[in-house]
Amino acid sequence: MTDDLRPDLLRTAALDSKAWPYEEARKLLKRWPAEGGGKPGGAPVLFETGYGPSGLPHIGTFNEVLRTTMVRNAFHALSDQPTRLIAFSDDMDGLRKVPDNVPNGAMLAAHLGKPLTRIPDPFGTHDSFAAHNNARLRDFLDRFGFDYEFASSTEYYTAGKFDDALKGVLRAFQGIQDVMLPTLRAERRATYSPVLPISPTSGTVLQVPVEVVDADAGLIAFTDDDGQRIEQSVLGGRAKLQWKVDWAMRWVALGVDYEMAGKDLIDSVVQSSKLARVLGGRPPEGFNYEMFLDEAGEKISKSKGNGLSLDQWLTYGPQESLAFFAYREPRKAKSLHMGVIPRAVDEYWQFRGNYAGQDLKQRLGNPVHHIHDGAPPTGALPVTFGLLLNLVGVMGDATRDQVWGYLANYVADASADTYPELDRLIDHALAYARDFVAPTLRRRAPEGVEIAALERLDTGLAALSEGASAEDIQALVYEIGKTDFGEIGGFAELRDWFRALYETLLGSSQGPRMGSFIALYGVANSRRLIAEALARA
Repeated sequence: MTDDLRPDLLRTAALDSKAWPYEEARKLLKRWPAEGGGKPGGAPVLFETGYGPSGLPHIGTFNEVLRTTMVRNAFHALSDQPTRLIAFSDDMDGLRKVPDNVPNGAMLAAHLGKPLTRIPDPFGTHDSFAAHNNARLRDFLDRFGFDYEFASSTEYYTAGKFDDALKGVLRAFQGIQDVMLPTLRAERRATYSPVLPISPTSGTVLQVPVEVVDADAGLIAFTDDDGQRIEQSVLGGRAKLQWKVDWAMRWVALGVDYEMAGKDLIDSVVQSSKLARVLGGRPPEGFNYEMFLDEAGEKISKSKGNGLSLDQWLTYGPQESLAFFAYREPRKAKSLHMGVIPRAVDEYWQFRGNYAGQDLKQRLGNPVHHIHDGAPPTGALPVTFGLLLNLVGVMGDATRDQVWGYLANYVADASADTYPELDRLIDHALAYARDFVAPTLRRRAPEGVEIAALERLDTGLAALSEGASAEDIQALVYEIGKTDFGEIGGFAELRDWFRALYETLLGSSQGPRMGSFIALYGVANSRRLIAEALARA
């Protein structure tokens, strides 16, 4: 650790940092100040994330755990208090609708209304639908090395871990109704109950009015699906709570200190915070982040399966690039589609490359500081991911070894051993180019002044000395565009020249710094591209 990342200096700087994880962590420091002894009894400061396993986990689920972990790490820099992170699955919820992206929908439809842990797994691999989705959640959290504890709502309810809290809900029944009923439509108010009994006959989660018979004993009465009046305990998994009440009860029962939520849940956070106070507790700290949107601008939904999956991102980009995308501007809605991956990869490496030369204040605001918990790896890439994509795009059906062949002529000592992270990026580039670049490449014919400019570029490249640098080549490209702009007047703007190069040589409307590309691809190969373009004219 360098001197400017000593814990004492880091703590001092973090107290003033405007990076959002430190701003969030300071809320917890104010909640449990060290000078006040921290959380009573030395109990860990508790972070929580929630997951509804009615659908497969998606990037939004990962995003919430990642961002919460960043706040947790930031709090460690500010305080010596212990912490825990619970990933809580609401797997006792009744299934309201059949997700669009799972098999055996007809089978699931026959179990609508039942707790997710009592519905068969449509994939046929686990004991229940919830068990399958919970396993998927844990798998992708484990893949990223998150430090968390998994918790199941069903296990907590049925094992009696919420029994005391449920009795508290019955005692505060009227106070809860006073908070919730004014927020509901008239027809909903007529049947609303904060407690949802599990039908002893159908096994479904009932949305029916209940009567508190004995709060201290946990007894309620309600009318079952068949019209029979039932007196039943709410303890031991025979009832659950409406989700806003459930959220508040969980905060109080577990002592949750921090939980963030999407912007679409702002009203729910407000109502659950009121309910937590009714139950005699204190709502957690947190903030509301904006949602990820798919390419059509719609909110990503685990039941629809729209947007990118975690596996899709990791096919085309490394996990650090996904973490970078999640870190940036959490209060701004962002489109999440295949097109954002290359930029996220290159921006991650740009910020990582800047880190070593930054002072402490700048480092604390650098995304890679939070992605790697203050210890980002060293090393830089000799080429950008965007340049790799352009190279692979013109190569066609390339192999990793062929790409390394080009890199070896461009970068001294270039090999998978000297640049292991670049070696992994080549795999991502090959996959991305195969699936998304190659199908869209359309090299058009040059026209007008473009023909003369390309001919001059070919002549200039032929005259270059062997081993000309990327800077020398870029100067040639720039001078031709500048000269033709002034003398021939065919380009409305200089950037039209660069666009012409991309469209006629690479088949795309956007592209790399041409000097770097030609140096990487080779002068002879680049002249061949020019000849092919001129032949189309």
